[in-house]
Amino acid sequence: MYSLLFTLLSLFYSPFPHQSSSEIDVVILGDSNTWLGGDDCSKPKGWNTWFKEALKPRSCCSYARSGATWTHTPNTQRDTKENIGTLGDNNVIMNQICRLEEAINEGSQVKPSLILIAAGTNDVWFKNKRPHAFEPTEFSLESLQGIVDYCCLKLFRLCPQAQVVLITPMQTIQADTADIHRAGDIIEARGQYFHIPVIRLDYHSDVKSQNEQQAFKYTYDGTHTSELGARSNGYYIAQQVRAIIEQSKHE
Repeated sequence: MYSLLFTLLSLFYSPFPHQSSSEIDVVILGDSNTWLGGDDCSKPKGWNTWFKEALKPRSCCSYARSGATWTHTPNTQRDTKENIGTLGDNNVIMNQICRLEEAINEGSQVKPSLILIAAGTNDVWFKNKRPHAFEPTEFSLESLQGIVDYCCLKLFRLCPQAQVVLITPMQTIQADTADIHRAGDIIEARGQYFHIPVIRLDYHSDVKSQNEQQAFKYTYDGTHTSELGARSNGYYIAQQVRAIIEQSKHE
């Protein structure tokens, strides 16, 4: 099913060609470590604030929510108003996409040329609440594989000229690092399937669970970034996005 949908949507999916960073409108979706930066990406404990400072895009807006997961539950419904700040049936990336869609339709958000999605921590941290996250199925929105596919297809349809970039969860003291890597592997595999870039924070972020267990430095609680950790992640992601932009100029 998804193979056919992707084939059809890929005919219309054309990420930003030959644009400089100052011509790019950015939208960011994610969980608490993005939410910490605020909707306008201005608060120093969120990586998106430092990303915005480093990349200097034309606009940069976050739709992230604390507690958000990729994966759904059997009770998940469309809800663009809820903002509970913790794990919940409707606190999912898909509803952030729905909020983005509403904002575009209302004229309060320009269609982005770059969409970053940074999530996955809560799917692993609360795996008793998301028991099907690691199941290898593309047909269930309760699995990482299925929901990442579904969200990508939704964004291809909504913003066919936007470059989508997936960002894997960084390490945390609240979840086994092997599980964080496992989630990252699934997200990266879906990125490869859709031919979209993936940034692996679980390997390349300065946030390392072993170090944070000894003393908080890049986080303030072992999971959420301090200003230092946010700056480090934001600058790294901006560097990777610049490379993606440069590569697009030669394709």
